[in-house]
Amino acid sequence: MFLKSKNEEQKVSKLNVLSNGKSNMVKKAAVSVLLISSISINMAFAKESESNALIEIYHIYTDGQYVGAISDQTKLQSMLNKKVEESSSQFRDMTLIAGSNLSVVPEQVFTPTTNDETTLQKLDSLIEVEAKAFALSINDEMAVYVKDLDAYNEALRKLKLHFVSEEELNTLEARNNTSGSLPELKENETRIANIILKEKVSGVTVATDPSQIVSPDDAVKLLLEGTLENEVYAVGEGDVLGTIASEHNLTSSELMALNPGITDSTVLQIGQELNVTILKPLINIEVQYEKKALEAIKHMKKVEDTEDMYKGDTKVLQEGSDGQKMATYLIRKENGVQVGESMVDETILVEPKDHIVLKGTKVIPSRGSGAFAWPAEGGYISSKMGYRWGRQHEGIDIARPSGFTIKATDNGIVVAAGWDGTYGNRIIIDHQNGYKTTYAHLSSITAKVGEVVPTGTKIGVMGSTGRSTGTHLHFEVEKNGVTINPLTVLNK
Repeated sequence: MFLKSKNEEQKVSKLNVLSNGKSNMVKKAAVSVLLISSISINMAFAKESESNALIEIYHIYTDGQYVGAISDQTKLQSMLNKKVEESSSQFRDMTLIAGSNLSVVPEQVFTPTTNDETTLQKLDSLIEVEAKAFALSINDEMAVYVKDLDAYNEALRKLKLHFVSEEELNTLEARNNTSGSLPELKENETRIANIILKEKVSGVTVATDPSQIVSPDDAVKLLLEGTLENEVYAVGEGDVLGTIASEHNLTSSELMALNPGITDSTVLQIGQELNVTILKPLINIEVQYEKKALEAIKHMKKVEDTEDMYKGDTKVLQEGSDGQKMATYLIRKENGVQVGESMVDETILVEPKDHIVLKGTKVIPSRGSGAFAWPAEGGYISSKMGYRWGRQHEGIDIARPSGFTIKATDNGIVVAAGWDGTYGNRIIIDHQNGYKTTYAHLSSITAKVGEVVPTGTKIGVMGSTGRSTGTHLHFEVEKNGVTINPLTVLNK
C-alpha cells in the first residue's frame, strides 16, 4: 500500500472532480444532441407529412370537351349566376339556367396546377344561358317551345278553338269527363263528336335558348302555318312569274294563288313584293260531327214498254211519290274543310213509290211514232219560224240540199196533195197521233190523198212554186190543231 501525501490526495481529488465534471458535460452534450436529433427528426416528419397532404381541384368539361381545371368551385358558380342575372332582364318570367352542358370532375392531387382565371374566361365564351321550357313535339320531333306545361295546354286548346267554337269545345270536354251515355240526337240536330290531332303530339320539359320560347298564340300560328313570318320576294329586273316560282320551289299557279290579283298577263314591276311562302301546317286537326236529319227518298221513274199501245203513245200507270227516312251522318272536316260525309244509320219511315209510265210499241204504217225525221236530203235552215216580212212565218225553210227528194217525216196518211195558193204545190200528212205536217213549194207531188206513207217515203220534189224566192222546202208542224216550231220535234 502506498501512502499518499496530502498534496497528492488533493491532486487526485481535483482530478476526480474534473473527471466527474467532464463526465457530466459529456452527458449533457449527449442529451442535447439527442434533443436536437429528435427535433430534426420531428421537423423532417412534419415536412414529409405536409408534402403528402392531398388538395382537391375541379376539371371542367362542356359537351364532353375538356376546358380546364379550377381550384375553387364557388368561382364557377359565381360566374354562372352572373350570366343568368345578366339575361334575366331580357327574358322575364322565365326560369333561366346556365351551364346545363357542364360536367365537373373533382380530383385529389399533391401539387395543384390550375389557372382559374384562364379556365373561367374560356368557359364564359362557351356557356350559354338557357331557359327551362316545355317542348311540343310532333311525331317525336320538337316543333315549338313554350314556357311551361300550362302554356302547352293553352296552346293545344287555342289550336282546337281555331276550328270549333268555345261552346262546342266545352261541350265535348264535359262529355268526355262523364261516363254516362249521350242523349239521342234530335231531328235536324248537329253536334260535335270528336276532335282528332292527326299527328302524334307530346310534350317534355327541356332546356333551350330563351329566344326560341314563344307565346301560346304564336305557337298556334306556327303549328297552323309552319312559320311565324311569310317570306317576301322583291321583283328584280328580268324577273317573270315562272322563274320566281321555280326559284322558290313553287308552280306558277301556286305563286298566283299566294298573290291575289296576279295573273299570267300581269306585268311585274321592279321592286314589287310577292309572297312566296306556302303555308304548310305542322299539325292537322280533324273535327267530326254527327248529324241527324229527316230526309226525302226520291222516287224512281220507270218506263215500261207495252204492245197494247201505239208507238208514240204513253200512259201513266202509277203516280210516283217520295218516301221519307231518318238518317244519321258522320261529317269530317280537316283544317276547317269538309273531307267526308258518311251515313252511319238510317230508318225508313215511308217507302217511296215508283212513277211508272207505259210506252206503246205497237207500230202501224199509218200512225206516227212521235219521232220526226229530217224531211229533205241534207240542206240547212234558211229561215226559222217567226215574224218575217210583215207577217208570221209559220214554219221553217230548208234550202240547198244535196238532193231534192222530199220525204214523209213520220208515219201517216196523206190528207191533202195539190196546189194551195201561196204554198204552191203542197202536201199535208195526218200522223194519226195529234200531229200534222205540211210540205210546201214542191216542184212536183208523188203522193196521193189517202195514201199511207211510212217514215222516209218519197212524197215529192223540192221546188219554188207559189210565193217563193228560190228553191226550198217550207215545212210546218201542227199539234192538236196548234202550229208549233218544227225545231222542237225534228231529229236533225
